[in-house]
Amino acid sequence: MASNPTTTTTSSGASASTLLQNSGSEEDLQNVMDQRKLKRMRSNRESARRSRQRKQKHVDDLIAQVGFLRKENSQILSRLNITTQHYLKLQSENLTLRSEVLDLTAKLHSLTNTLHYIEEISGLVMDIPQIPDPLLKPWQLPCINQPIMASADMFQY
Repeated sequence: MASNPTTTTTSSGASASTLLQNSGSEEDLQNVMDQRKLKRMRSNRESARRSRQRKQKHVDDLIAQVGFLRKENSQILSRLNITTQHYLKLQSENLTLRSEVLDLTAKLHSLTNTLHYIEEISGLVMDIPQIPDPLLKPWQLPCINQPIMASADMFQY
C-alpha cells in the first residue's frame, strides 16, 4: 500500500508526506515546463524578429536594385537615342554622297565618251582608263586617296 503514492493510508504518516512530495514535484515539473515554454516563446519571437529584419533588408536591397536598374536603363535609352540620331544623320549623308558619286560617275562617263570621240576624230592615241560601274563595284572607282574626316563627337558613344 505504501508503494502507491496516490493512495492515502491512515495507518502511517509517511504516505501523506509522499503525496505532498509528489504534488510538490508536479508543481516543480509544471514550473520547469512553463519556463521551457516561455524560453521557447522568446526564442521563437526572436527568430521571427530576425526573419522579419532579413526580409525587410532583402526588400530594401531589391528596391535599391530596381532604382539602379531604372537609372541604368534610362541612360542606355538616352545613349541609344543619341546613337540612332547619329546613325540617321550618317545615313542621310551617305545617301547624299552616293547620289554625288552617281552624278560624278555620269559626268566621268560623258567626259570619257568625249575623249573617245576626240581620239577617233584626231587620230591621236590617248590612254583613257576604263571606268567601272559604281553600283556594281564601287570600291574600284578611280579616286584620290583622301583621309576620312570624322567629327570627334561621333566616336564618344
